Amino acid sequence: MRKQLTLILGFLMIVSGLTAQTSFEREGQASSTFSVYQKSFKRPGESFAKYESLIKTLFKLKDLNWPSKYIYIRSFKFDSQLEVWAKNTMKEPYKLVKIFKVCALAGTLGPKRFEGDYQVPEGFYYINHFNPNSSYYLSLGLNYPNASDRILSDQIKPGGDIYIHGGCATVGCIPIKDEQIAELYVLASGAKSAGQDFIPVHVFPIRYDVQKSYEYLGRLTKDDAALKAFGNKMEQAFEYFEKHKQLPIAMVRDNGEYAIYGADSVVERFVPVPRIKSKYVKANREIEYVADVVAKWPDYPGGIKEYEKFLKLLGKEMVQFLPENVAKATAQVEYIIDADGTPVNFKIIKGVDEYFDHELIGAIQKMPIWTPAIYREKPVAKKMVQTLLIGIE
Repeated sequence: MRKQLTLILGFLMIVSGLTAQTSFEREGQASSTFSVYQKSFKRPGESFAKYESLIKTLFKLKDLNWPSKYIYIRSFKFDSQLEVWAKNTMKEPYKLVKIFKVCALAGTLGPKRFEGDYQVPEGFYYINHFNPNSSYYLSLGLNYPNASDRILSDQIKPGGDIYIHGGCATVGCIPIKDEQIAELYVLASGAKSAGQDFIPVHVFPIRYDVQKSYEYLGRLTKDDAALKAFGNKMEQAFEYFEKHKQLPIAMVRDNGEYAIYGADSVVERFVPVPRIKSKYVKANREIEYVADVVAKWPDYPGGIKEYEKFLKLLGKEMVQFLPENVAKATAQVEYIIDADGTPVNFKIIKGVDEYFDHELIGAIQKMPIWTPAIYREKPVAKKMVQTLLIGIE
């Protein structure tokens, strides 16, 4: 029997016998007045006053209509980028409008699968909530869990409340700086006012056209068939857009897997090179089993707030080791919280230079003992990946 496919994204929205209704419209407001409504709030009002004129000028230079009802957002976790694309009509190709820097990352590559896993979702989403009074300045909510996530993620606690937001801290969202979320909020509000109720947001593990990123994902998925298959589907969607500058049609099979309509087979972009073992690794242990899935993640002493405080202080301390004329940087470190809670096997994934990386490993491995992860009611070792903001408030 042919497997059923479910269309999940707003680039082709079919609602049988119903008109799609947003929460905003249910509150009695017309979509055409959405920007006016947003301007009634302090932060969106200030954002429109500061950025709308600049956005209009930018769109005019790119021969794009403002406001546009064809906005597309895509984000790349490993490469820490968020792009905004737009076009004037359905048949036209998309044009790149803006690139924003994602300033923090929680978890590692791969989709979000349960509440508290610190993962940023990967897949095909759309904006379903505008928060003008966010604790992170302004925020745009994503419809996680989507149709695929509801099948493949934890059935009881898949997690939620995933946003693109301001501030450079996250435990599973996509953070950009306050001035950038202000501009993005204006772009998205304008699109919604123009009639785009479903603004697509595609979240990819990497930029598949960047060799370093491509090779890293290849190493990460080498012995993980499920993650590799997921990454291949995301690559198909990436390649489709790169080729056509039109949105891929992403559907969900009855087993939760994505299917990309009209996509070509994945062809390896780069020949992988052997990974050079880091000479900065210290405090190594031989660990027989590192859990991929756990019932409870490791806990830093005092909880997530204390962990964030530790990382913030570390980021400030490491400024002195940056290269000359470099005031800010990001780095990414992988380590394992062993079954006894000891942080071990530190290695640099994304570094700055030899001197800085050496000092960073020496500093971060001084973190205290954690409460270990739990799987089947027993403590287990769990791999962690952490992005560090050096000199970035």
